[in-house]
Amino acid sequence: MSSQLGDGGMPLLAAIGLSFDDYGDGWSAAAWTPTTMACNPFGIVHGGVYGVVLDAAMNFALNAALERGDRASTLQLDYSLPRGAKEGDELRVRGEVARLTKSVAFVEAWVRDGDEQVLAHATATFSVRRRE
Repeated sequence: MSSQLGDGGMPLLAAIGLSFDDYGDGWSAAAWTPTTMACNPFGIVHGGVYGVVLDAAMNFALNAALERGDRASTLQLDYSLPRGAKEGDELRVRGEVARLTKSVAFVEAWVRDGDEQVLAHATATFSVRRRE
């Protein structure tokens, strides 16, 4: 999975300023400095962009927990945005697997600012397909 560090193989993530820099068994971590592309005309991060960032962090964390050849896809994603961010803010993103079964995974992710304040939080359910 080390080859997936950086933009995770998705140019969209690099374009919005997200870069994965670490992962382990069931977790992922990224730096995020929102770019102009991530923001509305007032320089504030668009709410839908958080969905992309949080889903990517949870997918990366889940893939780090799966066996080689296993696959997962997002079934449901909920997120809330208690605080806002703007273009150029230096943020941290973390995804963590809360529970992994044979066919379903429950995962969480957070976006935090430099003071560790939560700007966004997500929970998701993933369908897991095990290799045969």
